[in-house]
Amino acid sequence: MKTLPPRKVTRRELVIDNYHGKNVADPYRWLEDDNAPEVQEWMAAQNSDFEAYMSAQPARKALKDRLTQLWHFAKAGPPHYHKGHYYTWRNNGLQNQSVLYRSPNLNDTGEVIFDPNTLSDDGTIAVGSYSYSPGGNYFAYSLSASGSDWQTIKVLNLNTLENCPDNLEHAKFTNLSWLPDESGFFYTRYPDPKTSNVLEAMARNSMVCLHSLGQPQNQDKIIHQDAKNPDWVFTVKLDDSKQWIFLSVGAGSTLRCNKLFFKPLDKLDSPWLPIAADFVDGGYEVIGVIDNTAYISTQNEAPFGKVVSVDLSESGMSNLKTIIPDQGEMLEGVKLVNNHLLCTFLHHASSRLKLHDLKGMYIQEIPLPSVGSIHEISAENSWKECFIQFSSFLFPDAILRYDCKTGETTTLFSPKIDFPVDDYETVQKFCTSKDGTQVPVFITHKKGLTLDGSHPTLLFGYGGFNICITPNFAVPRLAWLEAGGIYAQACMRGGAEYGEAWHRAGMLESKQNVFDDFIAAGEYLISEKYTRKEKLSIYGRSNGGLLTGACVTQRPDLFGAVIVQVPVLDMYRYQLFTSGRFWVGEYGSAEDPDQFLFLQKYSPLHNVKMNTVYPPTLIMTADTDDRVVPSQARKFAATMQAADGGENPILIRIEKSAGHGVGKPVSKVIDEMADLYGFLMANLC
Repeated sequence: MKTLPPRKVTRRELVIDNYHGKNVADPYRWLEDDNAPEVQEWMAAQNSDFEAYMSAQPARKALKDRLTQLWHFAKAGPPHYHKGHYYTWRNNGLQNQSVLYRSPNLNDTGEVIFDPNTLSDDGTIAVGSYSYSPGGNYFAYSLSASGSDWQTIKVLNLNTLENCPDNLEHAKFTNLSWLPDESGFFYTRYPDPKTSNVLEAMARNSMVCLHSLGQPQNQDKIIHQDAKNPDWVFTVKLDDSKQWIFLSVGAGSTLRCNKLFFKPLDKLDSPWLPIAADFVDGGYEVIGVIDNTAYISTQNEAPFGKVVSVDLSESGMSNLKTIIPDQGEMLEGVKLVNNHLLCTFLHHASSRLKLHDLKGMYIQEIPLPSVGSIHEISAENSWKECFIQFSSFLFPDAILRYDCKTGETTTLFSPKIDFPVDDYETVQKFCTSKDGTQVPVFITHKKGLTLDGSHPTLLFGYGGFNICITPNFAVPRLAWLEAGGIYAQACMRGGAEYGEAWHRAGMLESKQNVFDDFIAAGEYLISEKYTRKEKLSIYGRSNGGLLTGACVTQRPDLFGAVIVQVPVLDMYRYQLFTSGRFWVGEYGSAEDPDQFLFLQKYSPLHNVKMNTVYPPTLIMTADTDDRVVPSQARKFAATMQAADGGENPILIRIEKSAGHGVGKPVSKVIDEMADLYGFLMANLC
């Protein structure tokens, strides 16, 4: 059913920008002002139109009920062993936020230590970073409200289970590293942004601070800052022995590229010593330290990644020693456990887990349940065991325990879901992109599927920022599969599935490759008769929203429905807001005349064409998204609605207090997914 509300016309105004001699109109510039009453009225009217449309869809309530049923199963994260207790985040199924439990053994759930659900009525306050103090007496944690990237840091006394008076503001993307005597911890913060509006607060002039427990924040000691480089980002990390402190210096969020320094913790006022004193492609991430030897993962001169070591008594890049060379498969992560290196590799976008000794000698591959993804490994070098969080398209996150002494892997926790998973299967295929590149596509469907082109199909993708899109579990897809749908996931260039060359082939002037890869995946699904174009939908969020926004403007004829969620869409102005300037290395900037030339070719906002029949399109954003500001979505929605030459729904859903999506409460996620899949079913089924 496609019952449509009357389409409203959004007011236009005369705004002309000149980019290197080319005049560009921006008639909906006024929609960038989040606080303007007219913008608030526009959002309310658009939400009203969306609600009117969805209320007319008979399957919406049934879908929400089924999603609620499917979501209601017990979940658990990987345990963290600390001072005689196992700490585990658990969720009974429908709790908005997971709850932290503590138990002296693995077989008992134990006692509740911290329940974030008590912090707000609607579950919109979520935990970000956290850290246990070395003596086991304190738990430092950061909180995010309404999905914001800005965080407040607090400290829980693990003996009394009461909060300490500490309250640290203006943190963002920070880790928390305790001093060995538990007297305080290091964290990263920014100056007071002087505004309560998260969409206006700019994160500049990063500072690494040492907070003394019980003291007010204004007495924190600044350990590192650099006023000459206000956009650099600093983070610190202590090794498990608490003898060494490492400083990572980043200049953006696109390339694995950073400087790395260190110093002995007992000489905190001494100069930083270099491991990598310059920004070198490949980046450096500290794995850990054993006997003054630091183990580091890097892609420098190793496109797929390698492990190196450095004697901290000598330091410097010239003293780096290769321990595990480039294996020709993406090295996604490394953990130290029981004096071994536990390495996660990707094989055609699926995880493999391999154990090496400290000299790099390969010992064994640790078996995993199926083709799927490792999402987290809980391990420390002093442990004799570690815990692996693993899932696939059809199986939710299970927790595996690896015994370092016996070499055996057992399943510690395996969720039970209300879905006949044995009736479905996932296959991996490869499609051919425009330039001949082979692109992996995972396809999940019911066994015995008849390839007759009749099946509603959802194609998902991302394609950027070195991010690997691997098999993962999501409850809403089960309802989609149950309704006869197919779920497909493409691994396009721009990600890191095949190393840095794969990433670079989908960024800057090569960004069009990502769109070509995605379009090729859609055409493959049609040519192989999984579906036909009237029943093919695409979905992407954030950078993936840019993907679907570009594809719907380039190939509106190819899709039966399109989802564009929390998207980057105005490639001329994205860098002017919140975190956007950190993405210039990935996308380029319209301020650069050469980069403007390729941005203008695909910028979704600027490639909407008048009187074009666009497929049913749902644009989704949140009023508090301070990573990709909602004005990107608002301007695109207004532009598409004005240009569309057909009668298909072009709608925008603007959620309240949801941010970019991190830490979103389960109740909001269920509502969101009921609307998203309900929109697809209304237009494809």
